Amino acid sequence: MYKILQAEMLTDVTALMVVEAPRVAKYCNPGQFVIVKLDEKGERIPLTICDYDREAGTVTIVFQAVGASTKKMLELHSGDAFQDFVGPLGCASELIDKPIEELKRMKILFVAGGVGAAPVYPQVKWMKEHGVDVDVIVGARTKELVILEDQMREVAGNLIITTDDGSYGRSGMVTKVIEDLYAEGRKYDICVCIGPVIMMKFTCLLTKKLGLPTIVSMNPIMVDGTGMCGACRLTVGDQIKFACVDGPEFDGHLVNFDEAMKRQQMYKTQEGRAMLKLAEGDTHHGGCGHCGE
Repeated sequence: MYKILQAEMLTDVTALMVVEAPRVAKYCNPGQFVIVKLDEKGERIPLTICDYDREAGTVTIVFQAVGASTKKMLELHSGDAFQDFVGPLGCASELIDKPIEELKRMKILFVAGGVGAAPVYPQVKWMKEHGVDVDVIVGARTKELVILEDQMREVAGNLIITTDDGSYGRSGMVTKVIEDLYAEGRKYDICVCIGPVIMMKFTCLLTKKLGLPTIVSMNPIMVDGTGMCGACRLTVGDQIKFACVDGPEFDGHLVNFDEAMKRQQMYKTQEGRAMLKLAEGDTHHGGCGHCGE
């Protein structure tokens, strides 16, 4: 069992939990994720790592209640425990493998949408710890949905908050802020964008026009987290990839977002999964048990 040491609500539907998991904390890096399982009957839920403390042996997760299992997770308190807490899984951010002096010379922009602030935070924190100043845009629909602002402000060189309705910070979507920054004369060498798939799509359409290389995290489309179910299959350039085992981070200018979103909707129904299995043949990865295999 993996004890919950801290549990707090960030919004009405978003929770932060600090979990005692020494072996996971020892090896995890920014960009990776864990799979949590509430109890014997609970489903496996992949969640990106929001923070970790190797000395304390803890891992912090942030999640939004979108289904039965995550809604049940909201009922957990400090002192409760998860039955399973597996990780780290997936590939770490490619930026942490670059020489530090090279990173210090780069102009890096992080863009977080909604709960995407959670996986962006450990990357920005890692940059701060290694003396790399970065700009960060955090966007949300309303003021009430902005999360991790204080934590992000401590590690970002320059933090910009924006809300779609203008209720806090700047007014408008993250793409408008990027356009404004470029209009002000700011230029970047690379952008890391994490958030809802539709937000990453439109951010990449803009950054492609700007000639700004962009990394995205396709963690929102993951279901099983081990490559068995095939739910997170996507096309990157001319290659078939799976977000959980090949990513979750990819070159955003090569990701076929429209295909990924359509596939995500089809996967939710039995008929849709059957159609995907028929269309994808041997490459389907239908080992989840939902496709009649």
